[in-house]
Amino acid sequence: MSISTAAPTAQGIRETAGTILVAPHQFPEVERERRLAEEFGVELLVAPDVESFRAAIPDAKLILVTPYARVEEQDFAAMKRCVAVIRYGIGYDNIDVTAARRAGIPVSIVPGAATEEVASHAFTMGLALARRIPAGQASIASSGWAGSIGLDAPRFSALQVGVVGMGRIGRQVAEWYHAVGCHVHAYDPFITFEDFAAAPLEEVLEQSDVVSLHIPLTDETRNFISADTLSRMRRGAVVVNVSRGGLIDEAALAGALASGHLAGAGLDTFTGEPLAGNSPLRDAPNTILTPHVAWRSDRALETLQEAVVLRARQALTGQPLSDLVT
Repeated sequence: MSISTAAPTAQGIRETAGTILVAPHQFPEVERERRLAEEFGVELLVAPDVESFRAAIPDAKLILVTPYARVEEQDFAAMKRCVAVIRYGIGYDNIDVTAARRAGIPVSIVPGAATEEVASHAFTMGLALARRIPAGQASIASSGWAGSIGLDAPRFSALQVGVVGMGRIGRQVAEWYHAVGCHVHAYDPFITFEDFAAAPLEEVLEQSDVVSLHIPLTDETRNFISADTLSRMRRGAVVVNVSRGGLIDEAALAGALASGHLAGAGLDTFTGEPLAGNSPLRDAPNTILTPHVAWRSDRALETLQEAVVLRARQALTGQPLSDLVT
C-alpha cells in the first residue's frame, strides 16, 4: 500500500537548518529520502561508513538509522538540532533509547513493513530443518548418501512447535505451522492470545521439536538461548532465529550442533555482522545461515522506505511520530 506524502502546510513546517542524515545502508537507491529533503530545502547526507555517519550527527536535523550503524550515548549528547531518530525496521537495539530519553529526542521505528517476509523465512527454515534437508544436502556434497538421515524426523502431524514471542511475526509463524497440521504452543509474557496453547517458557523451550524465536534483544534477553538452555532442549530439536543474533550464545549453539544434541539451526541474524570468518557456526553441521535478509522481498524495501519517509515528514512538520519507542 502506498503511503501518502502530501505536502504539509507552511504553518506546520519547523525550522529546517541541518541535514537529513542516512546511516550506511545497502539500499539500491534513496530517491524517496532525496525528494523529501528537496521539498524541505535541506541536504540529504548519505554516510558511506560509520565514521562519516558519526561525524555528521551534530548537524543532523533528522537521523535515519539502518542496522549498519549505532547511535550511542555520546552521539545523542553531540546532537545540536536533531528532532528525531527514525529506524529503518522494528529492531532498535543499536540505538541507546535511554540516552535518547535523557536528551529529549524521540525515536521511532517501523513495525510491520516486512512481517510476511520475516515470518515466511522463519517458517521455511523450520520446515527444512525439521525434515533434515541440510543434512541430506551435506551428505550428497561430501559424496555420501542417506545413512541414518531423517530417521529421527518427527511427522508434521506430531511436530511440536514452540514459538517464543507472539507479536506480528511470531503470530504469523504460529498460524502457518498450525495450518500444516503441527502442534503449536507459545510463550509471551506481554501479549494475550487465545488461538494457540499458551505455555510456560520452560515447556516451550524444553518440549518442542522446533523452537522459533521472535523477541527483541535487550539486556534481559541477551544469550536467551544459553549453553544451559541448549542442554535442556529436546534432543533432535532445531532452533530458528530471525530476530536478533545476540539472543543465542553462538559458541554454545555450535557445540550443541557438533555433538548432535540439536538436529539443526536456522539463523538469519548473528551477534556480529557480517559473520566473522572464524565463527564456529561456519563449521557447525546441519545449519541454514542467511545474511540478515529475512526481511527482503520485491515489495518490502519500498514499504519500509515509504514508512520512514512518512515518519520523517511527521517530525519535520511537528506532528506526533508514529510508533514511538521513546
